Amino acid sequence: MAKCLVTGGAGFIGSHMTRALLNAGHDVTILDNLSTGQEVNLRPFRDHPRFKLAIGSITDSVLLSEVMLGQEIVFHLAAAVGVKLVADDPVRTIQTNIYPTEELLRLAVQNRCRVFMASTSEVYGKNPKERWTEEDDLQFGPTSKPRWAYGCSKAIDEFLSLAYHRKYDLPVVIGRFFNVVGPHQIGHYGMVVPRFVDQALKGGPIVIYDDGSQVRCFGHVEEVVRSVIDLMHTPAAFGKVFNIGSDQPVSVRQLAERVIALVGRPCEIKHIPYTEAYGADFEDVQRRVPDLTRLESTLGRKPVRTLEDILKDIIQWKRSSEPGSA
Repeated sequence: MAKCLVTGGAGFIGSHMTRALLNAGHDVTILDNLSTGQEVNLRPFRDHPRFKLAIGSITDSVLLSEVMLGQEIVFHLAAAVGVKLVADDPVRTIQTNIYPTEELLRLAVQNRCRVFMASTSEVYGKNPKERWTEEDDLQFGPTSKPRWAYGCSKAIDEFLSLAYHRKYDLPVVIGRFFNVVGPHQIGHYGMVVPRFVDQALKGGPIVIYDDGSQVRCFGHVEEVVRSVIDLMHTPAAFGKVFNIGSDQPVSVRQLAERVIALVGRPCEIKHIPYTEAYGADFEDVQRRVPDLTRLESTLGRKPVRTLEDILKDIIQWKRSSEPGSA
């Protein structure tokens, strides 16, 4: 059993990661400033004998040094997340995503830790391919569009991680997440699935940005977390980049229609322009579908839960968490 640090552990993916690690018998320390993560996510294991919580920012180098001591595996999930947050505050995005990463990697070398570096499908930018592979070119938009700050900042994180692997033989795995969803996710930062579910349960309207033809893939957080943990116990994965998520595409319009059908009540679908949602200088990606060949060949499997199964899980959780529910 290993001693694990999860940065951003109070967040959506981080709290699921923490639960899975504790269930597997590991010791887990979380570092989170609770700015976008939620303390309620930690309640199920707050009193667990192998759990520790350090409240503070990943940008606090002294605190980071303290919590890194004695760790064996670091799951670096702390980041500025969500399209809306990135569009609203690109300075925070860059400061949170770049500077602490180099410090964390340096400390990992000193402490001889394995590191999982959470990255994102955003690093592909506007690559026009039908399916993206880990060796594809990155194609960002202009610097005048704040949206690309997130993808650029995570690409730098990847460059740093791979540089530390080559120079210091640091065991690093990079995972590019593709629309990870599931129970306990909130829609405050532009996450489309929880936003659609919330809107449908309230009777609508479901608000789609632009025409809804954008294509995405949605992977269940439990399958994603399992993939990450297993990669960190697979030496053949060290020094490599992996797409992690579902590879089953669906349009945003189709997603809205499936949510309405599963909620089981009539609901209007309303379209608004990107300018109304994110401002005049926003750009989006039309299609985002991963090639999971590398993940499947390394682990012998890939996420397979269907969108309908995932949505049912989210809707059931949302209904059970509403005030007055049994």
